[in-house]
Amino acid sequence: MEKDNKTYDQAIQRIEQIVNELEQSTALSMDNYQALAKEAKQLLTFCQKQLTDWENKMNDVIQN
Repeated sequence: MEKDNKTYDQAIQRIEQIVNELEQSTALSMDNYQALAKEAKQLLTFCQKQLTDWENKMNDVIQN
């Protein structure tokens, strides 16, 4: 999934998949763990930005 094309819901779904994979895996290599952790961090940053943008738009609507 490319970062530019995803929605908030798709990002959340992927984060949930990563968490499940980490919880269920008993033999993840350090490289795989690192890659999943990095992807999750990027997705969380994306989601946080989306929520901040939404909050700012809602504040603009309320104030106008």
